[in-house]
Amino acid sequence: MKERVRLGVNIDHVATIRNARGGVHPDPVRAAKLAAKAGADGITAHLREDRRHISDADIERLSDEIDLPLNLEMAATVEMLQIALRHRPHAACVVPEKRQELTTEGGLDVVAERAKLIPLVAELSGAGIRVALFIDPEARQIEAARAVGAPVVELHTGSYCEASAAARARELARLRRAAALTRTLGLECHAGHGLSFETAGPVAALPEVVELNIGHFLVGEAIFGGLESAIRRMRAVIDEARADSRGERPA
Repeated sequence: MKERVRLGVNIDHVATIRNARGGVHPDPVRAAKLAAKAGADGITAHLREDRRHISDADIERLSDEIDLPLNLEMAATVEMLQIALRHRPHAACVVPEKRQELTTEGGLDVVAERAKLIPLVAELSGAGIRVALFIDPEARQIEAARAVGAPVVELHTGSYCEASAAARARELARLRRAAALTRTLGLECHAGHGLSFETAGPVAALPEVVELNIGHFLVGEAIFGGLESAIRRMRAVIDEARADSRGERPA
C-alpha cells in the first residue's frame, strides 16, 4: 500500500494516571516502547506549563530511551522553546494552552499570534526540528501557518469527532476542504484530537493526510484490552481506510 498514514501515539494520559497517585507507575516511557512494538510510527507528548501529566523527566527519558521519532507538543512560550532546543525532538507541534482546560480546546489562532510565531517557528526550524501548528480546519489559519513559515499543520479533529451523526458529514467535508488547501499551499497535513476506531478511518482516507496523532482514546481502550491491542487495531483501521480510499484492497 502506498502513502501509508503515520500513527503517532500520544502517551500523555498514561502519565495522568501515574500522577493521580504519585510514584512511577504506570510509566509513560514503557507505554512508548509498547507503542513502538505495536506499530506506532512516532510518540507524541505534551509538556504543559503546569506539568499536569508529562514531566520534564519524562521528556528527557523519551529523548534518550525510545527509537521512534518524538513529537513534542508545546505552548508558544520562551520556556517551552528553550526545552525544545535543549532536547531537539524530531518534531514540535505548537498548540494553544489554557490553565483551566481539561484538554486542548480548539486550534491555535495563528492569525492573531503571527508576530509571536514567526521567530518561534524560525528558531525551531533552525535547530532541525520539524514544526507543526495545531489549528482548526479553516482556510485563514492554514494560510497564516504558511505565512509564518511552518512546514506542517495538524488539523484539529475535535469538532468532527464530537459532532452528532447528522453533523459529522459536514465536519468531515470541512476537514476535506482544509486538507486539500494544505496541498495547494505546499504544507504537510496531519490531523488529531478525539479520534477513535469509529472516526479515524474517514480522516485517514483523506489523501493529503500523512499523519494522525491519537492518545486519550487508545489509553482508555487499553484498560479493557491492553495498549498493544488497541494500537494494533487502530493501525489496522487507518491502513484499511487508506487502502479503501485508493482502491487497493483485494476483492
